Amino acid sequence: MMSERNLTLVVWLTLMVFAVVANMIGEAYWVTLATRAAIFALAGVGLNLALGNGGMISFGHAAYFGIGGYVVGILATHAQNYMPIYDGWVLIAGTQQMLITWPLAIIIGGLAALLVGSLCLRTDGAYFIMITLAFGQMFYYFAISWSAYGGEDGMSIYVRGGFPGLNTLAPLPFFLLSFALLTLGLLVVRTLNKSPFGLALNAVRFSPARVETVGISSKRLKLIAFVISGMITALAGALFADLNRYVSPAMFSWTISGEIMIFVILGGVARLIGPVLGAIVFVALEETLGGLSEFWHIYLGILLLVIVLFAKGGIAGVLIKKKGATNV
Repeated sequence: MMSERNLTLVVWLTLMVFAVVANMIGEAYWVTLATRAAIFALAGVGLNLALGNGGMISFGHAAYFGIGGYVVGILATHAQNYMPIYDGWVLIAGTQQMLITWPLAIIIGGLAALLVGSLCLRTDGAYFIMITLAFGQMFYYFAISWSAYGGEDGMSIYVRGGFPGLNTLAPLPFFLLSFALLTLGLLVVRTLNKSPFGLALNAVRFSPARVETVGISSKRLKLIAFVISGMITALAGALFADLNRYVSPAMFSWTISGEIMIFVILGGVARLIGPVLGAIVFVALEETLGGLSEFWHIYLGILLLVIVLFAKGGIAGVLIKKKGATNV
């Protein structure tokens, strides 16, 4: 058992070392698996801010994941076809430059989270859960009916987006980009957690009424956290689109929302490294058990059941020593 800080460092280093060593021995596929884990972890970091810190159980975070992917896909499609986007006022050129597509994905994802969060936070409990799910499904069916951008078939991105000074088509450079953004996401959430905002948000999770009595709006705090959460998840969606060079309505599916939730629960709700640990375990199970049986989700379900019943702190909670415990 170890401290939370040491566990965070160990998991962070393990993911990076795995990808670097895999690249050195010529296993490009393993590097891609590590990249997939890093992207899923980033999506989990986003949800964990809303779920773990804000106590908001969102089953619609696939909406922001999909928005991030579609921003990249739409801009890439117009760049590939040499057709600007006309919004009725100005012509916007398509692009595949990551330094443009990623910030746009973050901004649009944040605006969508602001709209959805403003409406969803009028409710709480089961109603909040169902409304977030409903919004996610609305985006899903809109994407299916959006024939201009592939409809149910989605869109192919023929060439991965570019980043200055890097060959993004090579597995390791793209992993390093994804890993760097995951690290940045973790630092942002860690900074928020230790700030007055984070402390107030944590207080809202336990006792909203007491927070209101000192003049702090609990709904405003939750909305800010929800928006930042959506922005981080949208960035993960943009990375996922770049990784696969393909986007489809499946990115908006409720199953994606469920998988992101699984990352957080497996690793540990409200634990900084929890979503990273959960995403790594999920990808490892998918790769090892998926080759044995198409019903590998049964084993995932059993693991999730064990975690929920006997290790409510997730895998991270099991590995982190309790305060006051002695080192063994």
